[in-house]
This record gives sequence, C-alpha cells and structure tokens, in this order.
Amino acid sequence: MNTWSEPRLASPLLRYLSLVKVADIVRGVTFVGTLLLAWISLHPFPDLGDLQIGDATTGNEVVTYAAFGALALLTTGLAMRDNMRGLASLPTPAFVLFSLWICVTIVLSLDPDTSIRRFALTACVTAVTASLMLLPKSQNELMRWFSISALILLAVCYLGILLAPHLSIHQATDPQEPGLAGSWRGAFGHKNQAAAVMAMLLFLGIYIIRRGAWVSGAVIIAFASLFLLYSAGKSSLTLCFAVLLLTSMTSVVRSFWLRAVMLLAPLLLLNLLSVGTVMSEGLAEIAKLLPLDATFTGRTDIWAFAVQSLQARLATGYGFFAFWGSSAIQNLPEGKEWAAYASHSHNGYLDTALGMGLPGLALLIAALVIKPLKDFHRADLGGNNGPLTMALLRIWLFGVYLSSMESFFLDRADPLWVTFLLAVFGLHYLARFRLRE
Repeated sequence: MNTWSEPRLASPLLRYLSLVKVADIVRGVTFVGTLLLAWISLHPFPDLGDLQIGDATTGNEVVTYAAFGALALLTTGLAMRDNMRGLASLPTPAFVLFSLWICVTIVLSLDPDTSIRRFALTACVTAVTASLMLLPKSQNELMRWFSISALILLAVCYLGILLAPHLSIHQATDPQEPGLAGSWRGAFGHKNQAAAVMAMLLFLGIYIIRRGAWVSGAVIIAFASLFLLYSAGKSSLTLCFAVLLLTSMTSVVRSFWLRAVMLLAPLLLLNLLSVGTVMSEGLAEIAKLLPLDATFTGRTDIWAFAVQSLQARLATGYGFFAFWGSSAIQNLPEGKEWAAYASHSHNGYLDTALGMGLPGLALLIAALVIKPLKDFHRADLGGNNGPLTMALLRIWLFGVYLSSMESFFLDRADPLWVTFLLAVFGLHYLARFRLRE
C-alpha cells in the first residue's frame, strides 16, 4: 500500500509545481510581448513613400485598441494575484488629481468623441504599464525580460536594415521629409523616434551589465549605440550624454533640492530657449547667440502658432488630444495652411497645455516630473538605489528632457510614452517596496 500512497501524495505537489511553472511562463511572455507590441507595434516598417500629407492617426486602430484592452485585463489580473499592495499604492494625490483633470478636459472638449477614443487607449496603456512592473518576482527575472525584449527589438531593426532598407531607412523619395534620406529608422516611422528608443535601450544595457549579464548588456549597448549614430538623432545623442553625466552626479549630490536644481534646471533652459523664444524677444536674442540651432530644425513657426492658439483657452485647453487635426484649427490665414496637417507641436509640455490648459500642464509636471524625482530620492535614501533605480531614473530624465523637442506625453501606445511610463511607475514602486534579488 505504501508504494501507491507516495504517488497520491506527490500528485498534488506535482500539479502545484506545474501550475507555478505555467504562471511564470505567462508572466514572462506577457512582459516581453507587451514591450515588443509597444516598441515594434502592429504596423512596423511603414512605407513613407505612400504616406500622404495629412495622414494621421485618428484613434480608430481597432486591433491596437483590442490588444491593449486585453493586455490591461491580463496584466492587472496577474498583478492583483501577487502584488495587490503595489496596485493599492498608486492612488497618490498627484496621480489622482491629474487623472481627474483629464476627465474634466474630456467633458469640456471641443471634440468629445475624439477625446474619449484617444483617452480609452491611453487609459489601457497606463493600466498595462502600471501592472507590468509588478509582474517580475526578482531583479534577475526583470533583468532577463528586459534583455530578451531589447535584443529582439534590435534584431528586428537590424534585419529591416539588411533585408528591407527602403522600409527601414529614410529615402530621398519620401514625400514629406526627403532631407532625412540615409537616416536609419528601423521598424519605427521616424528616425527621431528610433533614436530616442535606442537611447533608452542604451540605459537598459548599462543596467543589464551592472546586474552581471555582461554579454547581453554589451551587445545591447553596442548595437543600440551604433543605431543611434546612424539614425542621425542629434537631440537624442546629446541628451543621452547629458543624462549619463547628470545622473552619475546624484551619488555625490545628496540633497533633494540640490538634485532638483541639478536635474530640472536643464529642462527649464531647454523650454525657455525653444518655446520661450516665441514669447520673449529677449530669449530669442539670447538663443541667437548660442552655437547651436535653438529652433530645433525650424520649429519656431509651429511653436508660435501653438502659443497663439493656447491664449484663447488657457484655463481648460481644447480638450484631451482635441486640438491638432481637429475642427479647432480653421479659418487659417495665408501661409499657415500647414497647421491643418500638423499632428503635434514638437513639445510635449506645450501640447499638454493645448489639450488641458495651464492647470493640466501644472498637474502633469507634478505627476510626471516632480513626483518621480521625489520617488527616486526616497528610494535612494531607503537603500533601494541599485542599478535598476538608476536605469529608471535615466529613462525618466531622458523622457522629460526629450519632451521639450518631441511630443509623446499621454500619446496612447507611443513607444516612448510606454517606456517612459515604465520608468515612472518603476520609481514609484521602488520608493515603497523592494524587489527580491
């Protein structure tokens, strides 16, 4: 009888172990698959030769909405299973007030249907990223998942360069920006987006090396750096060096206020010497003295138009993503017809104000600029200041700087927005919890 009783006792244990293994696989596949969906998208390697002026995302990408809606349910369910405390920590005053104001701007939007559609995907993506950082059970598990995701993305981009260069490299025949011919863009729609993602991968590569995975980390750094150079993303390359330098100084500068000045003063300068130049002749004269082009490839006209339009609705804006490409832009004077086809102002803070007014901009700064810095400081003081914390700080800081030149805040499933959100939520959790080694 004893020989039969042992299998009966072992059978429940084997079933339990099998379920645990399956759950681990599901968590890993969900994390990697979600990152790749955000980075590569469901429509990689767009043919820019067929893109017509005026083509823009309208929020009607049903498959993308369905995919992130399903992922929101899956990732939230997985996070609730093991990390309910983490999810329960999210309703902070900064997050709650910002979310409530977004809802107010949707109600007051000049185009409520568009605002609701675009908010739906943004909300799903936010839920996914908030849950995603709660899926790994250890630092090594998270490092492996980031490594796999980054290596797959790099492989896809380089295969595109080798096998389909006309879809991976800007061409002189592209109708909108033929001057970018020769710049690498990989699976992305524009070289600036590709360059920014590669800079973020570089930060992840440094983190992976510091976690002990020298080979995969070195490969990620080498290939991401090469792609960054060939994408000719001057802004991303410059910001990458600036972020590495400034974040390395946080080990010496320990005061929160000094850290805030050190890390956020460049952000203020970037905006004063870019958008600020269209509001102040004095700033414009100072910008002319700089050895660099402070208009960031001739964006002065679009900033001036956006600032002028904002003055009419400073309190509430035009509604959540309800300005560019909407009926708000009409009766344009001669020479301003291009504004009807613009999709953003090349400045995330200015676009936030256009959509949600000055209160929305203030709340965004509180939730996505000030709070993550406080979270980093809190994690650092609490001894939770390892390679992961530094990598997330670098991705976050790069994102807030880049938003002075590009516009991706709250932009649904944009790869930069998704990666930035991972850093924001990751810093939030590291300030409150410890991830096992």
